[in-house]
Formats: sequence, structure tokens, C-alpha cells
Amino acid sequence: MTDRKWRTWEIIGLLFTIAAGNLLHFVYDWSGKNEIVAAFAATNESTWEHMKLLAVPWIVWSLIEWLALRKSKSPVLAARGVGLLVGLAAIPALFYTYQGIVGKNSDLVNVIIFQVAVLLAFWVSWRIQNKLKLSGKLWQWLGGLFLLAVWVLFVIWTYNPPQLAVFVDPLTQQIGPS
Repeated sequence: MTDRKWRTWEIIGLLFTIAAGNLLHFVYDWSGKNEIVAAFAATNESTWEHMKLLAVPWIVWSLIEWLALRKSKSPVLAARGVGLLVGLAAIPALFYTYQGIVGKNSDLVNVIIFQVAVLLAFWVSWRIQNKLKLSGKLWQWLGGLFLLAVWVLFVIWTYNPPQLAVFVDPLTQQIGPS
């Protein structure tokens, strides 16, 4: 695989993740609060549901990229798994840090946090893939299993969220789909 081909896939993936993540913020309401759509789109304003805006397009693109590049030696699944973990950790870390300092919530800052988390996740994934780190078959399997596990948790906890602060919608103080 050429470096140019790999970079093209990565840039398309970055743009897809940002665009799809931003759109998924609204799709649940646009669907009339459809229960099936809830598995893919944010159902409220909780931190968890904002993390879903990264996870869903990231996992979808990871599968597409893995299928397209599976004959290459690029460690797509492992790199994408680590990148997702970093991006998902960045969202609550940045959100609760800024909210703790400023003391209020800002939609603009929340959008910026999402963009920063996506960029950070892609940067980590790019670094791993570019240096061919974690390229063994075991790492690929673990990366794929991690992506699947994250997807399953997002679906399960959308419909049956734990009683934790990260799941509370700050607007309604409710947990779960609004």
C-alpha cells in the first residue's frame, strides 16, 4: 500500500467522523425519537451520548478502512482501537475540566471538545499505523474485539444506562433517552 493511499483513507475517515458525529447529534430528534435510531445517535445531552458521537462513526469507518486495507500490513484495527480509547477519554476529561473551571456549559466549547477529541484520536491512530506498531495478528484481533465491545456497551447503555453522572442529561437531569 502506498503512503498516499493510506493518507487518503485517513483524511476521508477524519472528515467522515467529524461530519457524521456532528450530524448524529440531531438524528434522534429528527427521527421522531425512534428507538432503533437511538442505538446510533445521541439521545440526550449527557457526556456519554456525546461520546457516542465519536464512537459510532469511528467504529463504522474503522470497519470500512479495515476492509479496504486488509491486504496491507497496516495495523488498522489495533490502531483504531487505541485511537478510539484516547478520543473517548478526552471527551469527559476536557468537558469536566473546562466546566469545573468556568462553572457553566457552552455549546460552542462542547463542539470544539468533540473536534479536538476526534483529531486526537486520529493522531494516535495515525502514529500507530504509520510506525506499524501493534501490527501482529493478536493485536488486530484485540483491536477488533475492543471496537466491538465499545459498540455493544454504547448500545446497551443507551437503553439501560447505569446510575452514573456521565449518563445524566444536564438539561433535564434525567438518565436515558429523552
